[in-house]
Amino acid sequence: MDMRHLAFFSAAVFIVSCAPKAPETMQTGSEPAATAAAAPAEIKETKPAMDILNNPAKATEKAPETFKVKFVTTKGDVTLEINRSWSPLGADRFYNLVKAGFFTDVAFFRVIAGFMVQFGIHGDPAVASAWRAASIQDDPVKQSNAKGYISYAMAGPNTRTTQLFINFGNNANLDASGFSPFGKVTEGMDVVESIYSGYGEGAPNGRGPDQGLVQRQGNKYLKADFPKMDYIKSAQLLN
Repeated sequence: MDMRHLAFFSAAVFIVSCAPKAPETMQTGSEPAATAAAAPAEIKETKPAMDILNNPAKATEKAPETFKVKFVTTKGDVTLEINRSWSPLGADRFYNLVKAGFFTDVAFFRVIAGFMVQFGIHGDPAVASAWRAASIQDDPVKQSNAKGYISYAMAGPNTRTTQLFINFGNNANLDASGFSPFGKVTEGMDVVESIYSGYGEGAPNGRGPDQGLVQRQGNKYLKADFPKMDYIKSAQLLN
């Protein structure tokens, strides 16, 4: 993971020994008839809230102590279980992003096999710009970056915004650098592992997208130059 904020903060790069660059964020699923079938989880519709999408200062709602989120992706469905006690500020930010519809048509733009998958730059450059400097304070690391756990990318202390990564394996070496998991994949880890990884590391160190161009041009750039890339189609809160 690119440690410069898991999004390429060209300054303040963290080196993780024996691992790719840490995640960085850029600044620059037949019962007997007598048994009732269990009801499926209720899905709370999360239509885009444009006032929040364009004004991060309004994204202040406190998250439930635990909640689940379903990502509908181009490779299948993924369910995440979030535990606020692990990383309260991170969980609150994620909850508000999901409620605002932030993750609709958001790319998995940095996928490094065996390491992690990174996402969270909005496809609309105006929205991405609004959130780029909307950082939150750090949370203490209470859980390790184990397989399936989700954390924020960052460029240094107190720089978490919207970029996230899911660990493909045991990345405990990231714990000491402040990457604080706030949830984990409970269903669909096979989907996560099938996300297209052929582009590898981002430019200039690999064939993947330049995060500066992702920020400035959004999905127009990604869909033109990286047609095999996978996306989150929608994110929904589950009851």
